[in-house]
Amino acid sequence: MRKIYNKIEQIAGNVITVKADGIKYGELAEVSSGHGKSLAEVIRLDHDLVALQVYAGSRGISTSDEVRFLGHPMMVSFSDNLMGRIFTGSGMPRDNGPELTENLIEIGGPSVNPAKRIIPRNMIRTGIPMIDVFNSLVESQKLPVFSVSGEPYNELLSRIALQAEVDLIILGGIGLKYDDYLYFRDTLEEGGALSRTIFFVHTAADPIVEALLVPDISLAVAERFALTGKRVLVLLTDMTNFADALKEIAITMEQVPSNRGYPGDLYSQLAARYEKAVDFEGTGSITILAVTTMPGDDVTHPIPDNTGYITEGQFYLRNGRIEPFGSLSRLKQLVNKNTREDHRALMDGMIKLYALYREALEKKAMGFRTSEWDSKLLKYGELFETKLMALSVNIPLEKALDLGWEILASCFTPEETGLRTELTNTFWPEGVESKE
Repeated sequence: MRKIYNKIEQIAGNVITVKADGIKYGELAEVSSGHGKSLAEVIRLDHDLVALQVYAGSRGISTSDEVRFLGHPMMVSFSDNLMGRIFTGSGMPRDNGPELTENLIEIGGPSVNPAKRIIPRNMIRTGIPMIDVFNSLVESQKLPVFSVSGEPYNELLSRIALQAEVDLIILGGIGLKYDDYLYFRDTLEEGGALSRTIFFVHTAADPIVEALLVPDISLAVAERFALTGKRVLVLLTDMTNFADALKEIAITMEQVPSNRGYPGDLYSQLAARYEKAVDFEGTGSITILAVTTMPGDDVTHPIPDNTGYITEGQFYLRNGRIEPFGSLSRLKQLVNKNTREDHRALMDGMIKLYALYREALEKKAMGFRTSEWDSKLLKYGELFETKLMALSVNIPLEKALDLGWEILASCFTPEETGLRTELTNTFWPEGVESKE
């Protein structure tokens, strides 16, 4: 039987402080007030002073309310009954379905021992050419989507959720606008993907401390499903809201701020979540795609800056499309050498020509005379952007590669592409005349 404390020493924001003995970091407590009962988590220990963050917020709590420690950390139910369900950031039903209480598992545990990981070797197809062809997503990879507010990053995640060739999608929403939450829900339901999706959502109207739980609860469930043999893709949006919640709690706790007011352990907090990405030998895997909106489109901001040191590349979403320059999947070479023999060469060749198109476009914009070669590049760049870069394009990898060859053939001769002769002889579209 856990002891009950009926004196709260201090209330600061959503953090309360009590004097208690024998308490562990991360332990849950139940705070009883006139408004009912609220869960709280131990976030700091200072001798017998215990600081707890109250998930539902401290409004209505007085210094004479009761605090009862539960003796265990935050837990979430794990079973197949989670499939197709929508929960809050603390694991409570948001879809009016029944509360799940069986087979409880702890959240926020350590990441997998690196010695137990295997080298990533399988591609996750998404149907998006700018990912599949140019920056292939690899099973067990951790990748951020760097963007700015207003870009269609949630639309991109919903498309990936609908089309990615995985067994299970876990969608973690952090600080979502209610409209975005409804968009995700309706899109997945209409697309028939809700049955293979588990949604943990914290909206901007919910208590900010719940924002900290979403990545942990999503990844804890993902890990258990991966151990049952499922290929799990975890989609998180937006990790900037997660970091801002860390910052707000740190300020409340009067911690010494680091760069731009963020806590000094921001890197460790982000890494503890991203490092959950893993491919288990002989069973399933966890792959993480996480949106990070960059304040002021500043990649040197502490959140994207720290994220870049942890992850294996990034996708840059600008002007409604994934940019070929700056976007990088560092593990793509592990898988796209096994897709089709022309994949690597076509990818490199098309990006090289697109870079030349950018130069020709700048030359034209500055009023310089353009050559016949520049005209070919300008035509090529327009076709590349409309037929491959647009997020509305939805085709399998092999068709995207064939389309790449068709775009090249409509603008250049085989020799002008710089691609190997044996590849152009094999893949150059039939019936397309060489452009002299």
